[in-house]
Amino acid sequence: MSNSLNRRRWLRSLAASMSISALGASGGAPSGWLRQLAAGQSESPITQKNIILLWLNGGPATIDLWDLKPGHENGGPFQTCATRSPEIRFSEHLPQLAKCADQMAIVRSMTSKEGDHDRAVHLGRTGYVPQAGIDFPDLGALVAAEVGRDEGLLPSFVSIAPPQRGNFAGSGFLGPRFAPMNIAEFGNSPADLQVRNLHSPLIDLERRKRTKMVLGEMDRDFVQTHAGPVAQGYQAAQERAIRLMKPEAVAAFDLEREGEALRDRYGRNLFGQGCLLARRLVERGTSFVEVTLDGWDTHNDNFNRLQALSTQLDAAMASLVVDLRERGLLESTLVICQGEFGRTPKINVNAGRDHWPRGWSVALAGGGVGRGQVIGATTADGMAVDGDGYVVPDLIASVCTWLGTDYRKQNASNVNRPIRIADPDAKPIPGLV
Repeated sequence: MSNSLNRRRWLRSLAASMSISALGASGGAPSGWLRQLAAGQSESPITQKNIILLWLNGGPATIDLWDLKPGHENGGPFQTCATRSPEIRFSEHLPQLAKCADQMAIVRSMTSKEGDHDRAVHLGRTGYVPQAGIDFPDLGALVAAEVGRDEGLLPSFVSIAPPQRGNFAGSGFLGPRFAPMNIAEFGNSPADLQVRNLHSPLIDLERRKRTKMVLGEMDRDFVQTHAGPVAQGYQAAQERAIRLMKPEAVAAFDLEREGEALRDRYGRNLFGQGCLLARRLVERGTSFVEVTLDGWDTHNDNFNRLQALSTQLDAAMASLVVDLRERGLLESTLVICQGEFGRTPKINVNAGRDHWPRGWSVALAGGGVGRGQVIGATTADGMAVDGDGYVVPDLIASVCTWLGTDYRKQNASNVNRPIRIADPDAKPIPGLV
């Protein structure tokens, strides 16, 4: 981004100096070509857009986060708190996010038919229910394929503390080129936010260059004689790994470079520090970063557990929004906060809530969609969507529209069947983008 800005300034200065020279020499109008070039540069929008997905694994009780039912027996003990947007009230346990509500959009009318964790996670992350034989890609892989910067130092798709979810592969039929780089897989604390093997203290830079040159020659010969996706995938993975070992790429993952006060605000836990790492990565060119907060499967003791989870979510997501805004990245970064479904409005005998896909909420921030708005509603008892409901493919179609990607585009699947990015019946959610 800074290079682009510098280039624009340079072109403007050059155009101005050339114009003055031309006027001085001929007394007429300056050359139009350079002026148009400079004007074109200044009018070209910065199109780099990024997505940070905050995945609340286990199915969060959104009725206790974004869509409370105060005064109703289904509402539970949580009180609401006023937010910066007059028409929105959040849970009392989200006070920092309440201060960011004018930068957010809440879709309260999400609905689906999938109440099983694995099937709902698959739907929530790919936009499709599982189908035998088809290896659907996650949204992160789709974004990496559409807007990722293949030659960048950093991967286009990074998954922090990825959810453990059966046999679902991140890149699906798009292949290993768009697979996520996993960080803190099976992690429990901020100390797990390390990328192994990035540092090679036993090999100096000069020796590394020579090794890379020899490997490059060997791989080139191999790929020429064994053309195919496996050889190409191997070569792409090796090139990506070598780029990652450059000092500036290694530094992107170093949270010690952030101030102590900022790290405290995000929360000194895996999710909080993961969100801070997500900001560092999108700032340096990664297109899609997801950060998982596990533990939302609250069949028992819902309210005590949700209070603790809300505290983590509140500090991390609010700090992320503020941090992005202060760095001028909030308009170009869309933050999506969701899980696979909601939880039952009726409270069970264990003071818990069970699976409830019929009506739940997604929270979004930044990206120009966050204008302190609420889209859709559930009924007073929370048992159903009141009016039009929206499904996950609609959300994916909305995200693609925001990115400038045609959500109806077809990709060749692993069974040679064209698959659209979003389901053919999907439509962007009105008012969101």
